[in-house]
Amino acid sequence: MPIRITGMNSGLDTESIITALTQTKQDRLDTAKGDQKKLTWKQDKWKELNKKVVSFYNGALSTMRFSSAYTKKTTTVSNSNAATVITGESAMDATQSLEITKLAKSAYLTGQEVTVGGSKATKETKVEDLGLSAGDEIKFTIGGDSDDVLAVSIEEGDTIDSVLSKLKNAKSSETNTSLNFNYDENNGRFFVSSKSAGAAASFAIDESDSETMSKLGLAVKADGSNYIAGSSAEIVLNGETYTSDSNTFEINGLTITANEVTDGPITLTTKQDTSGIYDNIKKMLSEYNDLMKEFATLYNADKASSYKMLTDDQKEAMSDSEVEEWENKIKSGLLSGDDTIATVRNAMRDIMSSGIDVKLKDGTVKSLSLSSFGISTGSYFSTEENERDALHIDGDPDDSSTSGNTDLLKSMISTDPDAVMNFFSDLSKSLYGKLSDLMRGTEYSSSFTIYEDKLMASQYSAYNTKISDAQSALEAAQDKLYQKFSTMETALSKINSSSGSLSSFFGTGS
Repeated sequence: MPIRITGMNSGLDTESIITALTQTKQDRLDTAKGDQKKLTWKQDKWKELNKKVVSFYNGALSTMRFSSAYTKKTTTVSNSNAATVITGESAMDATQSLEITKLAKSAYLTGQEVTVGGSKATKETKVEDLGLSAGDEIKFTIGGDSDDVLAVSIEEGDTIDSVLSKLKNAKSSETNTSLNFNYDENNGRFFVSSKSAGAAASFAIDESDSETMSKLGLAVKADGSNYIAGSSAEIVLNGETYTSDSNTFEINGLTITANEVTDGPITLTTKQDTSGIYDNIKKMLSEYNDLMKEFATLYNADKASSYKMLTDDQKEAMSDSEVEEWENKIKSGLLSGDDTIATVRNAMRDIMSSGIDVKLKDGTVKSLSLSSFGISTGSYFSTEENERDALHIDGDPDDSSTSGNTDLLKSMISTDPDAVMNFFSDLSKSLYGKLSDLMRGTEYSSSFTIYEDKLMASQYSAYNTKISDAQSALEAAQDKLYQKFSTMETALSKINSSSGSLSSFFGTGS
């Protein structure tokens, strides 16, 4: 923009005059900028709301469509110290007898003390000092198979440390199995263990070169006290024996972990987990309530029509807190009375109030609704406006408004869990399907979006053009007026110059 110097000859405040004369065009520019900013805030509001809708759609609502959400079972153990149980979906309601007769163990060898000249050998001790020679071999058999051998050869110049390294890296040629090795200098002993528990991972000393094993302290004592053989776990469930290389058994939907040998049988009781099903339903309803409250809060908000978008000049005249408060008034009412919110809100409310035909355990078919399970909204007149769509469960200990009522939902889960599953899965499918329709991509909106995000993006781009045009129009009008005032100033300058010359011509000499 060129430097504009005006009013030097006329004495007029041309800056203020031109600002006043072009105020209409300035207002158009400020309005376009303000409307674009307001659109940005509205987009942000929609993005936040849409994220919550999609989260509900993909989360709790999606889960509740499937039978797995209603087949929660739990198993109690009469001796919880002896065993723990994870109950799968396929587990059967039953009382079973369990006896734990053996626990899985890892094979373990505590080496005998290795000495040189009466002192404990260190990792730097050479194998020659232990009476070993190149070609001697250290051998272990794996898993009780005499052909599955882990072998390490002694080489000239080896130390205990280099032998230890070879043992750690050694693997059987048959099964690629290795063992854990360590040498404790403080005690002058090798320690050996299998990588995992069970008989299949156990090891034994190869006696074919017993002298080599003895010199390294790796031989088993005559009484066997320094060696524990690996063993598998064993349980007896309902009279049948099962074994496992770990202490965990997977049998007919139950994952049983044995913790200690029992003195006789203990009892496992598997039954429907009513609290688990109840919690899933409660979670879904809670998220539905949160979403409906959000819809109501945005829809019922004050439009704040008296709060216009602030211009830069207006912001400069206000404090930061005043600007923030003003703008928050506008933001809170951006979706007030919005038709899209009304459509989604009403559709969800209609689904949740509908009846569904359900087959009961006595074989009859009955139309049930949420109220059949003691689930309903609060009193219209005593409930805060934005909470009127919220659903309450009778007997819910976390809901002060209904905690004292009879808990029909828990009772129904206990007496007819299939009816509960059929009703809530069908209800969830209906609501899921409706939201799918409402979030289907169109010419104006993307997939999984309840608002016209594409249209709003197009509107934002249109504002860029509108702002550019308004800016150009303002600058053109200002330039035209500045040019006129500049012409006037030039004319006045000439007049003043001519007047000066005439005064000089008619002036008196000395």
